[in-house]
Amino acid sequence: MDLHAWITQQVDAVEAAARAPRHPSPHWEYDHMCGEIRDLANAGTVAYVGKDDPAGVHIELHDPAAVLRRCEADRRILARHRAWPGSDYCEACDTDLTTHLNDCPELLDLAHAHGITPDILARLDQPQPPEPKPATGRLGLADILATPPITTSDVPAALRGPRWKP
Repeated sequence: MDLHAWITQQVDAVEAAARAPRHPSPHWEYDHMCGEIRDLANAGTVAYVGKDDPAGVHIELHDPAAVLRRCEADRRILARHRAWPGSDYCEACDTDLTTHLNDCPELLDLAHAHGITPDILARLDQPQPPEPKPATGRLGLADILATPPITTSDVPAALRGPRWKP
């Protein structure tokens, strides 16, 4: 499992927890004006914590709907940061900055948000860049296209015809 797969696994777990039935309500609301935490399913006040209380703000930020929005944002980032087909290089990052997906700065930041530790990162697969293919002695299309073009000034005078245009 590489870093991309590990983050996907973490997002799946968070999303499953946010969708799981909970007691007493799947949706909470914090009213900053009066400092109440409400259970919207039962339309009643659950607790009074005070105006702009950190506990109320925390509950509001971890409401299942908010968690599901963050999971969706994580999935969008993961969709942009995937390996190029047939390689381990990140599609969204400059390949000069990354040697493989586990070095992708965006994925490392996302993994940090999901609690990755250096020990977990060290245990993940470390994909290596593909080995260059050995030369076969035959010219391929890339070799032919990389050959500098012959210009008309390179044509010997003996081969130039009567209607020669340089």
